[in-house]
Amino acid sequence: MTAGALLEIIGASKSFPGVKALQDVRLDLRHDEVLALVGENGAGKSTLMKLLSGIYTPDEGEFFLNGEKLNIENPRHAQELGISIIHQEFNLANDLTVAQNIFIGREPRIGGFFLSERELNAKAQELFDRLGLALDPRQSVGELTVARQQMVEIAKALSFNAKVLIMDEPTAALNDAEVETLFELIRRFTGPDTGVIYISHRMDELRAIADRITVLRDGQYIDTVDAQATPMSEVISLMVGREITGEARPSATDAVGEVVLSVTGLSTKHLLDDVSFDLRRGEILGFAGLMGAGRTEVARAIVGADPKSGGTIALNGRTVQIGNPAIAAGLGIGYLSEDRKALGVLLERDVKENIVLSSLPKFTAPFGFMKNAAIQSTASEYVSALSIKTPSTGQLVKNLSGGNQQKVVIAKWLVKDCDVLIFDEPTRGIDVGAKDEIYALLDSLAAAGKAIIMISSELPEVLRMSHRIAVMCEGRLTTILDNADATQENIMDYATRMSSEGTVNA
Repeated sequence: MTAGALLEIIGASKSFPGVKALQDVRLDLRHDEVLALVGENGAGKSTLMKLLSGIYTPDEGEFFLNGEKLNIENPRHAQELGISIIHQEFNLANDLTVAQNIFIGREPRIGGFFLSERELNAKAQELFDRLGLALDPRQSVGELTVARQQMVEIAKALSFNAKVLIMDEPTAALNDAEVETLFELIRRFTGPDTGVIYISHRMDELRAIADRITVLRDGQYIDTVDAQATPMSEVISLMVGREITGEARPSATDAVGEVVLSVTGLSTKHLLDDVSFDLRRGEILGFAGLMGAGRTEVARAIVGADPKSGGTIALNGRTVQIGNPAIAAGLGIGYLSEDRKALGVLLERDVKENIVLSSLPKFTAPFGFMKNAAIQSTASEYVSALSIKTPSTGQLVKNLSGGNQQKVVIAKWLVKDCDVLIFDEPTRGIDVGAKDEIYALLDSLAAAGKAIIMISSELPEVLRMSHRIAVMCEGRLTTILDNADATQENIMDYATRMSSEGTVNA
């Protein structure tokens, strides 16, 4: 055992049918420490945290808290022991108030029967005052922003008097100001009796918040390094076990094919105003802008997911009317939503069913029978081509890592053979190794003549991948830059030009 450790895991192993998720993994969290836990998707991070939070039972291994051996029976027992986890997907009831969400199942009652709303709200307010959170106990959670919903999750976790707080991708949906607020909350929480395990794919965050970094790869412990003294390139090398390719900077002159998609004067009732641009064959057109600028709304309006109030869309020189995403898919326009779990895949169906989902007529025989051999062959082909890590094509998609779920979505549209592909946040929640694979895949699709729109909140990603960069602010397109002329600074300049300042003719 490690002397003075707040939490220690020794020799943790866990297997599932066909998969060795963890093998002889160790981890130690010190008092007053933020320990970052990193690794590619499928490295075992989530499995390890589910062991620690009582969701899974380990096949082997020992767990210690302040030197005392733990036998964690279930999630409630973990919370009672002082171990709280905040999952990437929130576990909140939108119709309940903030206070009701925090103390659900533990509400103060009058006479042991009637709920005391006054005492409930008072307990919540006392907690918020202690944590420095500006939340209203009586407000409905469904009315809160994503950032404030996360604060509710943190408050709920800390209401159990947590000693160990586990945070899984806590900044995935936060802007820079909200991230700093979160970091300040983490710093206030850590102390002589507490510590944080911080899971993130965002390498730039680790130096800002973490003291040490523990790396997992392929279900095994690799190393633990000092966050301040270790170059992030070295951390990435430990994570992937292979060299990550350097930063690419394509230019508009690299993609000079004919115009495939032409959008003119695109407007919607609530946000978009006169958005116009062309997309060429073999081009990756990046869309940048701050949250709420209208990037996703452009994609949704193009594929008919949101109604447009004005403007035209032309495909290969012919004006088309797109009333819904099914029509868009029929015309050869595929949309990979930023919310892959809700809109991209069927989590409760297997890999092969998801891969052929958008192309079912191709796999349907007379009288409605399915061509099962063709489905299996096609699914196996794309699992191999995209290096989708799965025990079989019959594996449920919900059991895959985030990066492999994203590859399944991409495979679905490749089977459909769309000429235009719209990727909305294609690498959100995906580790650096899987990101590199997605980047290579997008490059190969463009080289094969596909026309690609890539929406991303990460400017380095936009600069690395795009031939041209369309910048949006307040529902308007403020400029389109050749990547050769683009910098993070001038992109942010155009991303903060309010509508009153006008737009650049793109």
